[in-house]
Amino acid sequence: MYVGAIAAATPDKPAVIMAGTGESLTYGQLDRASNRLAHALFVAGLRPGDHIAFMVENRPEFYVLAWAAQRSGLYFTAISTRLKVDEVAYIIDNCEAKVFFTTPSYATVATEAARRCAGLNVKICLDEAVADFTPYDEFVEPWPQTPIERELEGSPMLYSSGTTGRPKGIKRQLTGLGMGQDERVLTLAVFFGLNDKSVYLSPAPLYHAAPLGFTMSMLRVGTTIILMDRFEPQTYLSLIERYRVTNSQVVPTMFIRLLKLPPEVREKYDVSSLRTVIHAAAPCPVEVKRAMIDWWGPILFEYYAGTENNGMVACTSEEWLAHPGTVGRPLVGEPHILDDNGDQVPVGTAGTIYFANGTEFEYHGDPEKTASSRDPRGRGWSTLGDVGYLDEDGFLYLTDRRAHMIISGGVNVYPQEAENVLAMHPKVTDVAVIGVPDSEMGESVKAVVQPVSMADAGPELAAELIAYCRERLAHYKCPLSVDFRPELPRLPTGKLQKRLLRDEYAKRDSP
Repeated sequence: MYVGAIAAATPDKPAVIMAGTGESLTYGQLDRASNRLAHALFVAGLRPGDHIAFMVENRPEFYVLAWAAQRSGLYFTAISTRLKVDEVAYIIDNCEAKVFFTTPSYATVATEAARRCAGLNVKICLDEAVADFTPYDEFVEPWPQTPIERELEGSPMLYSSGTTGRPKGIKRQLTGLGMGQDERVLTLAVFFGLNDKSVYLSPAPLYHAAPLGFTMSMLRVGTTIILMDRFEPQTYLSLIERYRVTNSQVVPTMFIRLLKLPPEVREKYDVSSLRTVIHAAAPCPVEVKRAMIDWWGPILFEYYAGTENNGMVACTSEEWLAHPGTVGRPLVGEPHILDDNGDQVPVGTAGTIYFANGTEFEYHGDPEKTASSRDPRGRGWSTLGDVGYLDEDGFLYLTDRRAHMIISGGVNVYPQEAENVLAMHPKVTDVAVIGVPDSEMGESVKAVVQPVSMADAGPELAAELIAYCRERLAHYKCPLSVDFRPELPRLPTGKLQKRLLRDEYAKRDSP
């Protein structure tokens, strides 16, 4: 199935509702608008396998752009609205986009970035005219609202967040199948039991893989999507009650913010309509997940996967309660834990996580990075660079990313353990643990903390946090020092940009 089929059956059903304004886009409107844009792209010279890119905030038209490409056999890249001119220009050039869309909200960055990209044939702005950009209505107005002659399945090509160097486009081969013939695109919706009776609350930016992938799959089965501009914990709870939300996806930092609401606020809202709440993107502290299950019941479903889609593990609440801390057992691909030589390590021993028999992918235009993601023994297994271990029942546990590992006095320290502990301190809103240069130890462990109140920041709270951590973890895993700041550099998805913090401290300590 796909949008066209849903629109034929229920044209007036809301496909997308904006949480902030109540603005909606019906399935019929989405189908007609994406058909019209598909025609316009074809007339502009795009053919299956070509590429479009867009830098657009969460809004109903986001899906018009995505579905026009999806039903035209095109690749489409959604660009983060947080990026600067150089970063946007790099992605447009790297993905070889022929058409680029933006909105007035990002016109300053988008205009300058587009000027640097010689390969762009067409530049379009939604809502109104912007210098060098054709107004969207003018671009699509001459064309019909019926399907193009040959509809083929396209594909997103999203970019890694660039934790090490430039972000890389993650490219998968197009299937060549006609629109609606690739049943794999229904996997997420079917697996989580979503259908035309479901209401899905999406609190994250759509330019990220999980929000985009999940919601595009749900639009194939008739789900109504409630789309937030950004996550705010009390608003999130109010939307669940207002729309009788059945499903949602969050990240662990959102759980933490929900749990730190006052009890009277948490108890104010009826969340009994929820059937499944999915979470991923980062390891969830055991205490946090247990508290959420106590609050919402055993409806949490966790998975571990990447934009590369090379493998996936998942677990229900019941499985997690029997194996606290796990991210699940394999659904796609077979996980293997390897040491630096490519040898498999014993059960319970941490190493780099590789997947066998998963989906093939490549990093666009970077054969070296593609090769570095494959296992050293040439078996074709691939890794996202994460570290973890398997238990005797085959459940996977994440330790951290290899790139985040701290080497202090020759000992490997994975900072996720200390972060999980410190995140539960009542005076902590957010925390990052990093390695900083140390003349004696090579690196020492430092915590960078966003306190609940900056008025508490100081030596007394630092000492309290170090002691709190040492009561719960071996001392070598705990910070020797604590710095405070009003906010940490997190993406809207909740992903912490540790590279920015590490670079900052490395510069401070450089000669």
